[in-house]
Amino acid sequence: MAWNEPGGGDNKDPWGNRGDQGPPDLDEAIRKLQAQLSGIFGGGKGGGGGRSGTGLSGGVLGLGLFAIIVVYLFMGIYQVDQQERAVIFRFGAALQELEGPGLHWNPPIIDEVDIVNVTQVQSHSHQSLMLTRDENIVDVSLTVQWLVDNARDYRVNVKNPIVSLTHATESALRHVVGSSTMDQVITDGREAIAVEVQDRLQSYLNNYGTGILISKVNIDRSAPPSQVEDAFNDVQKAKEDRQRFINQATAYLEQVVPEARGRAQRQIEEANAYRDRVVAQSEGEAQRFQKLLAEYSQAKRVTRDRLYLDALESVFSNSSKVMIDVEGGNNMMYLPLDQLTKQRGTGDSEIDQALMDNAVERILREVNAARNSGGRIRGN
Repeated sequence: MAWNEPGGGDNKDPWGNRGDQGPPDLDEAIRKLQAQLSGIFGGGKGGGGGRSGTGLSGGVLGLGLFAIIVVYLFMGIYQVDQQERAVIFRFGAALQELEGPGLHWNPPIIDEVDIVNVTQVQSHSHQSLMLTRDENIVDVSLTVQWLVDNARDYRVNVKNPIVSLTHATESALRHVVGSSTMDQVITDGREAIAVEVQDRLQSYLNNYGTGILISKVNIDRSAPPSQVEDAFNDVQKAKEDRQRFINQATAYLEQVVPEARGRAQRQIEEANAYRDRVVAQSEGEAQRFQKLLAEYSQAKRVTRDRLYLDALESVFSNSSKVMIDVEGGNNMMYLPLDQLTKQRGTGDSEIDQALMDNAVERILREVNAARNSGGRIRGN
């Protein structure tokens, strides 16, 4: 039997209307719910007609207000990681203090939190055609590695930090390349150019107040434009040949000049030695002449004969001699002293000792015989 059928015994009306057999009272159910909510939020019980309007609106508003407060408090909670920093904007104005790592709360709507990663290294690539100091065009491409050094400046001072970084890179690179020659840009000066570009770029960014720190600038490529690359390679080969010829000439110079200096020094030393020898001989002859003069003043005849004999000795010692017995009548007997002297001086052949002894003995015999017969031996 249903709960609302007549004669069903106990009235089991779920809305509590046990004595009334009519439909359930919806207003009564709402009033009970309102009373429970009022007890929760501390509201008083109203009477009469007011309980059906104001009481219901106040309870719903209180519940909604509580929910809004909970959501508002929950929305203000945020977390900052170890590699991040939080910039707080209060009514649009950035606070000086930055929030470090950890769990934080800021009132939503009033404060706006902007979290910035300050440890991540980012890269920016740039490529451009530029004019060098010697009026040559080069194609330079580089990579800039950077990170955020000051999160507040990075978010506040410039509208778009990446655009500012691009413009500053272009300006710094053109300034450095424009003050360098083409050989410096594309050969051994690339590392120095990268360091100078990094210093100048960091100076520009500091002046702009971007809060960006440049960690490294790498020159990826520096070469002439592709349209003239073949001609440039020919020029480089010609320069290499020129340098090779210069090196060869320098090596020859370093070899010839010391040899010439050595020969010149040797000739100078020989001339000095000849001078010293001649001077010494002259001084010796002068001293000898003075001594001879003293001896000549004491014994003129003896000294004159001695000088005459010395002169003959010097003359005959430098001339070839042949001894011939003229007055003895044997014109065929002679002693070839010049041939014997030549053989002994040149060393072409050795003289037989026995033959020499026989020739000497024969000459001595003939000389003795010539003396006994009154003949003479003359030197020719």
